[in-house]
Amino acid sequence: MALVAAATALAGFAAPQLLAHGDVTPQAVDTSALPDIGEEWLGENPYTGNETAIKIGASAYNQNCARCHGLEGISGGIAPDLRYLELGPSGDEWYIERYRNGSSHDGKVYMPPFGEVLGQKAGWAIRSWVETKYTDE
Repeated sequence: MALVAAATALAGFAAPQLLAHGDVTPQAVDTSALPDIGEEWLGENPYTGNETAIKIGASAYNQNCARCHGLEGISGGIAPDLRYLELGPSGDEWYIERYRNGSSHDGKVYMPPFGEVLGQKAGWAIRSWVETKYTDE
């Protein structure tokens, strides 16, 4: 009887923790306010410093990325801390590769691909916001 009570109490405590990451279905991003950049994927961020893109990117990040990469880009260890992602073309290259294709190793998915789900404009908007959080400390 005590074992059943302990298991029930543990289940009641753990259930909310299991839902802590919220809805893991990618959330749509309204990018209609951003300049068109075409269908072909770009290798460099066309929205760097664009205030509209940064605002859209902040919202998109919070809806789609923060559950793993942390609030304000500060990782708790689940995924890379994006504040340290290099600025400029080499950082753009690393970012867009993972955003488009995800990341998996040994058959395990560490990051799902978002490129076809959210699109290029949303990806570069998120990158624009991430750039504002950069630190080398």
